[in-house]
Amino acid sequence: MNTSAPISTTQRASAILSAATSGLPAPISVIDLAAFDANGRTMVSRAHGRPIRVATKSLRVRALLERALAIEGFSGLMAYSLREALWLVREGMRDILVAYPTVDADVLRELGANELALAEITLMTDCSEHLDLIATAHPVRPVRIAIDVDSSLRILSRTPFPIHLGVRRSPLHTEEDVTTYLDVAQRNSQVNVVGLMFYDAQIAGLPDSSPAVRLVKKISRAELAQRRAEIVAAMKARVGQLDIINAGGTGSLHTFDQATEITEVTAGSGFYHPGLFDGYENLGLEPAAYFGLDVVRTPTRGIVTAFAGGYVASGQAKQNRQPKPISVDLTAIGTEGAGEVQTPLVVRKGAPAPRIGDRVWLRNAKAGEQMERFNVTHLLEGESIVDKLPTYRGEGNNFG
Repeated sequence: MNTSAPISTTQRASAILSAATSGLPAPISVIDLAAFDANGRTMVSRAHGRPIRVATKSLRVRALLERALAIEGFSGLMAYSLREALWLVREGMRDILVAYPTVDADVLRELGANELALAEITLMTDCSEHLDLIATAHPVRPVRIAIDVDSSLRILSRTPFPIHLGVRRSPLHTEEDVTTYLDVAQRNSQVNVVGLMFYDAQIAGLPDSSPAVRLVKKISRAELAQRRAEIVAAMKARVGQLDIINAGGTGSLHTFDQATEITEVTAGSGFYHPGLFDGYENLGLEPAAYFGLDVVRTPTRGIVTAFAGGYVASGQAKQNRQPKPISVDLTAIGTEGAGEVQTPLVVRKGAPAPRIGDRVWLRNAKAGEQMERFNVTHLLEGESIVDKLPTYRGEGNNFG
């Protein structure tokens, strides 16, 4: 395991990254191994002794998934696609929870015919249609399934003007919703209910941007803790012990110290610590993922333009979804942002402007999506590039 110190988002980081990649063409992706490993250890220290399942969508580099799993405290993978999970099983990965439902009949049949995959993969479900599709695949043994429980915060839910805070995922919100669905699942001989998932997006995925946000997160944690405990107790009364009771993400690992019903938590983005996580309080993580662009124009005094860079993160289209220059001397132009083939940057008044051919460095707003833009990512150890790894894309895979 790498023992060098992480670089930081300063002029020093820009100098180190530029020097280390001077013989390599841009656009270029780089992972700082020291920061990656340190982030893994930090997340373990925040998880209150529970195993952490690695979220594959946040890394999207198979060798880095293996590196993450080698850190004591991490166990199992959370995939985002069943096709991805089947590929990972073929590549030797085990214990994979697929976090999103699939309605792809072909890939369900592939799963149903593969004894090893059936033992190692757990599918996410939340409606009877999911169960019907699994049944039509005629699996050679029952498919392991988990139930996705809506973990959003609902305020004034019994009024004409309910408020929903969180992502729109599962329709199963209450204990009654979950147990009613369990009754349906238990009548289907082609599935075996082995787990529950509670993803608190409005906590784990929301930066601490204001006192109001922090208050909402506090209220949501308390509401969800009580509801989750009640749902888990009701489930256990009907099916006994469950293999998986999964919760959380990088931004909420530290909140489960009193949640004795949880068997594991999930994290992934924390390994890279992308730009959106700068807004969280007390995570203790270091930026680990960078991409470099070469300056190709100086259209006017005080502005430089780099080639490519339009790696805008998914989600609501706001400024916080844009890549962030790591240099305090550079800012994006609000009227253009990061573009498909060019990214103009404003140079801070009085700061030296990058010259044609110089390399500028940015961080993606979100984690794994950067890897969808590159066939390989380079590895920085100390102040040198020591290796390069194929991304999912570089291995010829695109799972959506």
